[in-house]
Amino acid sequence: MRRREFITLLGGVAAADALATLRRAGAQAQALRVGTCGTQPRARSFLQGFDVRMRELGHIEGTNYTMDYIDLQGRPDRYGDAMQQLVARKADVLVAFGPEDCLKAALAATQTIPIVMVAIDFDPVSLGYVTSLARPTGNVTGIILEQIELAKKRLQLVKDAFPAIGKAMAFWDRLSADQWHATRDNAATFGFDLAGIELTDYPYDYARALAQAPPDHRGFLFVMTSPLFARDRDRIVQFTLLNRLPSMGVFREHVDQGGLASYGPSRTAMSRRTADYVHRIARGAKPGDLPIERPTIFELVINLRTAKALGLEFSQAMLLRADEVIE
Repeated sequence: MRRREFITLLGGVAAADALATLRRAGAQAQALRVGTCGTQPRARSFLQGFDVRMRELGHIEGTNYTMDYIDLQGRPDRYGDAMQQLVARKADVLVAFGPEDCLKAALAATQTIPIVMVAIDFDPVSLGYVTSLARPTGNVTGIILEQIELAKKRLQLVKDAFPAIGKAMAFWDRLSADQWHATRDNAATFGFDLAGIELTDYPYDYARALAQAPPDHRGFLFVMTSPLFARDRDRIVQFTLLNRLPSMGVFREHVDQGGLASYGPSRTAMSRRTADYVHRIARGAKPGDLPIERPTIFELVINLRTAKALGLEFSQAMLLRADEVIE
């Protein structure tokens, strides 16, 4: 190859490299930036299904998409500061997953940046955060999960599985008060006498909570769901196993860790649907034009290993009703 041709070739390679670099820089400059926060470390947060779905939709973290996640370290009082930080870092979309405190903090931080919520146990319409489910207007859309009907279903499932259980207890905290009230108000319908134990002053003392329950109510535990109970999932399950305490949770993660049973919506499905909302907004949709949805996938999960360890038996009929049985 002649020297001039070689130099020309090198120049062409250099130009191509430079162009590729400029394209990468341009892509990074235009990368979608999503901001959210939670009381758990990111690896244990609701984002697992979200991340998978974002990749399926073409949003590759570190290439054309960035997730800015703030771990609140079990401090729900930090929602406000976290959302303000995410806005200051120029998030394109905020995700508000969990209690009303989270959405309220997001709206206090911005009235213009799109917000995708997963509203757990509060009604954003009656509280004035959106105008309607069909057409929310403003900068908020997403998913709403109210658990009054789910509370009834969990009571019924436990009674169907263990008809002899008449007295039980429930752990709840400020962020799960509505769930507790729905469970308490429907308990008698299913033949339960429930003792509710409120957990305060995080980190929660579960041994103390157990000691506060009447002795004859300590044979079964209903665990409400809240950001702090979610952060303590391992602790709660280990506590129930240590005390040979059968328990019913909300999300399947309770059972995956060793809890006896759970009934509730699929967190994975909800987080994947949240990614769909973010994707549509990133492509130009306005939040106020996207109808708010309710979860459509619910699952009963039973841990048969835990049942055997506790000396309990589920009927074949109950096992057939389960969406998944861990053996």
